Amino acid sequence: MKVLQETKLENLQKKYGLIGTSDEIKDVVRTIEQVAPTDISVLIEGESGTGKELVVRALHADSPRSSKPLIVVNGGAIPEGLIESELFGHVKGSFTGAVTDRKGFFEEADGGTIFLDEVGEMPLNTQVKLLRVLEQKEFQRVGSAETISVDVRIVAATNRALQALVNSGDFRRDLYYRLKSVNIILPPLRTRSEDIEILAQLFTIERAESLNITFGGFTEDAMEMLKSYEWPGNVRELKNLMESLIVLEKGKVITGKVLQKYLSLDVNIPSFTSENLPVHLDKSAATAERELIIRTLFSLRTDITEIKEMLSSKLMLPSTFNKSKTSGLPFSGTMEEATIVSEPKEVGNISMREMEKDLIRSTLEKFYGNRRKTAEALEISERTLYRKIKDYEI
Repeated sequence: MKVLQETKLENLQKKYGLIGTSDEIKDVVRTIEQVAPTDISVLIEGESGTGKELVVRALHADSPRSSKPLIVVNGGAIPEGLIESELFGHVKGSFTGAVTDRKGFFEEADGGTIFLDEVGEMPLNTQVKLLRVLEQKEFQRVGSAETISVDVRIVAATNRALQALVNSGDFRRDLYYRLKSVNIILPPLRTRSEDIEILAQLFTIERAESLNITFGGFTEDAMEMLKSYEWPGNVRELKNLMESLIVLEKGKVITGKVLQKYLSLDVNIPSFTSENLPVHLDKSAATAERELIIRTLFSLRTDITEIKEMLSSKLMLPSTFNKSKTSGLPFSGTMEEATIVSEPKEVGNISMREMEKDLIRSTLEKFYGNRRKTAEALEISERTLYRKIKDYEI
């Protein structure tokens, strides 16, 4: 009986894409199996890169709603002024630019599942309407008094400490407990080192097969290095590294010395001694382009780090801020949501506001206007980036 149960669990892990021998991952898989056939709301918590969307897709695929839509909504990527229109739709003339009636994500997901990623980023007034959908299964489009009924299952996710947001008043307590009917917590990769070798082998084999490359494997010291690394980007970071190793090392055996070029305590990208290293002509155009992109990203990350260190040393600011302790400082709120108050402090002849504006503009240029990549590089949410672009008229 125990063998049959273990076989069933392994099959579910492969089906869901949640691979590992750790008890934490096995518990997540068992919870999905139990909860998926129901309509109960689920809150998934975990750091970025731990696989929250895999859990959502598994919950939807094993539910009676699997033949209906699964709508994914990133709450942190939608500007605050548009989020209610995106979620609930709007009627013609309800605001400037509303030239026709439009369905929102909830109507599109009717009969299926809606995944609210980064739910902690949603404004409080939107949270009120979201609670109404959860409790009464109805809402109104922006600019309309007509009530629309909808049948959706809500799955939410966050990489922030939602309980802390509740305690600070930035997230509604009633909505938190309503979403948290079932709570699935995805553990960070650094706490389940027994899974690293399995995942590394899986990702390298998959990538090698897709490129028709014979992979030489890892030496013992390289595998120990992988297991001892902190993995701030979790499984996503591990997968990206494995794919880079297959492409850039052309399937060669990965030794500790080779791996040392790609792993560091701060960034998980090659540590080039010079940004002007030559691109070998025997490489494909795609490989050469990838290496150039990696070098550019490394240079950009270094620039950002240096600017942050300079600002901290000049102003003697702590790396994080507490809203109750910001009196007298040039910022209010958290570092991510920092806003410049009147009479900005100056570093030399350049104000903090001008430096931040220049940093955002140069980062946008580095990524050819891609706002998602810019926000990731600056370590702020996309909504914060949208607001700052608007404020600074960039």
